[in-house]
Amino acid sequence: MNETPEKPAAATKAAAKKAVTKKAVAKQATAKTTTKKATAAAEAVPAKKPAAKKTATAKKATAKKTAAKKTAAKKTTAKTATAKAPAKKAPAKKAPAKKAPAREPESRAAMVRRARRINRELAELYPYAHPELDFTNPFELLVATVLSAQTTDLRVNQTTPRLFAVCPTPEDMAAMDPERLEELIRPTGFFRAKTKSLLGLSAALRDRFGGEVPGRLEDLVTLPGVGRKTANVVLGNAFGVPGITVDTHFGRLARRFGWTTAEDAEKVEADVAEIFPKSEWTMLSHRVVFHGRRVCHSRKPACGACPIAPLCPAYGEGETDPEKAKKLLKYELGGQPGQRLKPPADYPGQPAPPMAPPVAVS
Repeated sequence: MNETPEKPAAATKAAAKKAVTKKAVAKQATAKTTTKKATAAAEAVPAKKPAAKKTATAKKATAKKTAAKKTAAKKTTAKTATAKAPAKKAPAKKAPAKKAPAREPESRAAMVRRARRINRELAELYPYAHPELDFTNPFELLVATVLSAQTTDLRVNQTTPRLFAVCPTPEDMAAMDPERLEELIRPTGFFRAKTKSLLGLSAALRDRFGGEVPGRLEDLVTLPGVGRKTANVVLGNAFGVPGITVDTHFGRLARRFGWTTAEDAEKVEADVAEIFPKSEWTMLSHRVVFHGRRVCHSRKPACGACPIAPLCPAYGEGETDPEKAKKLLKYELGGQPGQRLKPPADYPGQPAPPMAPPVAVS
């Protein structure tokens, strides 16, 4: 009786265990399926990203191609416009100035011969060469030469008539009021320094030389404001004593002509004195200074209009075109008045005009 009922209980338990086992297996299978799906889904997401990158890259490439096409189109348009536009002419290049012809080394004897020939040529060109300061006696020439420093002879000539009307002698000038003298010579510039020199040399002439201008170089250079250049001007033109006047024009041309390489005035004077006879010194000075003021200018020499160009080693430093060079000529060679208000009778140009009177202030 007791064994019969126990069997069904055991069977029931076994069946329950099997059911639990089946459920667990089912759950595991479900979990595995879920895991597989998740893995597949996760793997599927990155797979889409490269596709997106490819799409973006393709878009960028397309954009670049489009921009390149637009740039090419613009260049083509610009080229077409350039081709249609008339070509601009290149500015004409100026012809280079002619250079001085190369010269062979010159011997001392050849240089002296050439220098003396230049002097003869200048004598033919300027037979009327003269000092370009107005004067009637040695004192006036001495004063005018002192005033000519750092100004033109024309300005001095326009200034001295009033000055000599007030003080015609050394005694008169030495007694002048300094301020009054400054006003009279103001147009010549540096009037304070020049006033001091004029008062000093006038007093020296009065006190040491009896009111007369001495006729010796060693005496003249002791006067205030008087150097070798001024002394040679006075000696050569007021006393007939030969002298070489080395001003800026003479020094410049002496170097251009190859007579000297010195810059110092006394050295230039000594070098030139060895080339020419003493009898030629005074007139040589006038001719060279005339040529320097009229033709052989400092900044732009008129080489193309210079009669002694074939003899000049510096030919080509200035304007070589004849027509252009003619326009650079000054004073009588350029059809203009000279520097003297009272030039010599044989002077071919026009006298300079006097200074305009000062305008009265009302």
